Amino acid sequence: MQKIFILLFCLLVPLTSNTFAATDRAIFAGGCFWCMESPFEKLDGVSEVISGYTGGTQLNPTYQGVSAGGTGHTEAVEVYYDPQQVSYEKLLEVFWMQIDPTDADGQFVDRGTQYRSGIFYLNPEQKQLAEVSKQQLGESDRFNKPIVTEITAAEKFYPAEEYHQDYHSKNPIRYWYYRGGSGRDDFLDKVWGKDRQK
Repeated sequence: MQKIFILLFCLLVPLTSNTFAATDRAIFAGGCFWCMESPFEKLDGVSEVISGYTGGTQLNPTYQGVSAGGTGHTEAVEVYYDPQQVSYEKLLEVFWMQIDPTDADGQFVDRGTQYRSGIFYLNPEQKQLAEVSKQQLGESDRFNKPIVTEITAAEKFYPAEEYHQDYHSKNPIRYWYYRGGSGRDDFLDKVWGKDRQK
């Protein structure tokens, strides 16, 4: 009886691309992860953005350890998205508009390799698309210094402590105080102008 029910269900509900949404992952580092969540969360097709740590060797890193340096990890975000609604190329476009890709020693007010920018690819296609987008940005003459953002294979991603998740919405006053003083928006507005995707 159970087999008959399953067969009838499959006949009545065809498996289209809309029946079960596929989910892919992308991992980006752009300095303080508080500032990297919101731009991706605004995109249709993005279901979740998680702040965390990646790129280092220490197991189970903590905010205290990463922010002090020495773990090898950088603050990053893990983006879950439906490729039928938003492409990886679009995620890359949004990523470049959040960072200073010419700074190898951190991002804005946050200094050190724990705040370096990076694209952590999860498959050969992501690697190729990331490399093409980096090359195109370098050839665009938008920056007068080399693009130094790293493109490396993704390793284990460690979610950050809960109080860091969606910090921009949980603590909006503190978030905007930090962001306003970091120099990030002044820099990005100058570089991208009206083209900037916030």
